Amino acid sequence: MLPRLTLPPKPGTLALIALAFALPGLAGHDLWKTHDAIGLGIVHDMAEAGTPLVPRIAGNPWLFDPPPYHWLALGFGKALQLILEFHSGARLASGALVLAAFFLIYLAARHWAQSGEDRRAHGAAAMLVLLGSIGLMVHAHEALPELAALAALCGALAALPHAARRPLPAGALFGAALGFAALSAAWISPAALLVAVIAAHVACPQWRTRGAVGFIAVSLLVGSVIAASWPLALAWREPEAFSLWRTVAWQPIGDPAANLRYFLVTGSWFAWPAWPLAVWAAWSQRRRWNEPRLFVPAVASVLILLLSAYWGPPQDVHLIPLLAPLALIAYRGALGLRRGAAGALDWFGVLAFGFFGLLLWVCYLAMLTGVPLRFAGNFFRTAPGFTPEFKILHVAFALALAAGWVVLIFYTTRSPMRSVLRWAAGIVLLWGTGAMLLMPWADYQKSYRSVALQLRSKIPVGSGCIAQKALGVSQAAALDYHAGIRARPYDLVRPNACPLLLVQGNPQHEFDGPGAGWVKLADVGRPGDRAERYRLYRLSK
Repeated sequence: MLPRLTLPPKPGTLALIALAFALPGLAGHDLWKTHDAIGLGIVHDMAEAGTPLVPRIAGNPWLFDPPPYHWLALGFGKALQLILEFHSGARLASGALVLAAFFLIYLAARHWAQSGEDRRAHGAAAMLVLLGSIGLMVHAHEALPELAALAALCGALAALPHAARRPLPAGALFGAALGFAALSAAWISPAALLVAVIAAHVACPQWRTRGAVGFIAVSLLVGSVIAASWPLALAWREPEAFSLWRTVAWQPIGDPAANLRYFLVTGSWFAWPAWPLAVWAAWSQRRRWNEPRLFVPAVASVLILLLSAYWGPPQDVHLIPLLAPLALIAYRGALGLRRGAAGALDWFGVLAFGFFGLLLWVCYLAMLTGVPLRFAGNFFRTAPGFTPEFKILHVAFALALAAGWVVLIFYTTRSPMRSVLRWAAGIVLLWGTGAMLLMPWADYQKSYRSVALQLRSKIPVGSGCIAQKALGVSQAAALDYHAGIRARPYDLVRPNACPLLLVQGNPQHEFDGPGAGWVKLADVGRPGDRAERYRLYRLSK
């Protein structure tokens, strides 16, 4: 008989859960569109060209994201290139940042707990709510600058509990975290958190102290210096790139109402179960809104949502930084759930994750054995030519995840935080099992390696430049990474400027071809891909 796991879990147990979530799926697969390929494409360009100041994809500037995340990924890629492929090593930077975010949100909740409260329970619940957010499950394993912003925001929130007692050191740490968050991705989330903190110094009596002015002044000074460092270096060394960045970074994209609608609909699943827990916390503790530990994350969450809707673009990755303040208020809702609601969340997660975890095993066994035939046929139809392999270490890891999940289900003591623990364990089970068993099948379909190598083999030696029509940014990054194919935009005024033309088109027709005077050299696509086709043409002499 196994001993029952008491709650809150010990730090070692939390660390094991965090590692089991963060590490699987980082290595062992190629670049996938969209965001993963873009991030790794920038890192690859930095490694090849040796110019880290200006992010580029296949030689073309990409200034939607500042470069600090890519610098970190570049360091990981080069340090681990003897044991891992460069892109797998670089992607481990994302795992390190996700683990840092978990640790810092744990510290933030633990330090903000009041005397008499179980500080360890508060820290564990906040970390589990963040880990259990559905939207983080896949994106935590991609090359995303927003993960650096998430870690930095968690660090900023961890500094705030010390604002009243040690205003100057806390202000310096808070400002540094905001500065790094602004350098990691969009400026929206650190600006929203800064506004929320300034408002809290006015609205919350606990923070109306003599050191309040010093805290805010130091935060603004340190944060501004760090946030302005890269733009100033860019303006000094690359004025043209700085002008382009200023246009790109400070130009709203899309209709604010449509953007807000998108973020609300997407956030309904992306931030589940954090957002309903946060709503419950806001209602159940409505008489305590003048406390900074409630006021700051709540106001910051609302501001991030509204500013993201105004500024755009409508992409789910922009919701990743929102998870930091949302988790810091949502965990209070989890610890204060009534027994019926906690039981409903608990058993919904147990049944849902148990069902889908079992389904993943059925799918894997069907690929290996061909039984049941219907399951196996569906997999091979979407990935024609794929040959599954039995890998003992992957299967052993997936079995260990299943065993750990079963132990948490049947040997966990009753506690207000049991629902979020078992939900987070279900996320770990689902992602880890899929990454171990089905990753080769997914990579076979999603990788552009075969496309790049086939195109490379058809390019005549010494043929000169290549133009491209309708080639996506992530596809350009993957072709450059795998085969060194760099294409310039097609020039309508000088259509014959390059002797080769690469067209990303539709598999069903060739209406987007260049027309007379061009000879087709290649017509390739990913296995089972019904949306994309890559055709290479040569100008006939």
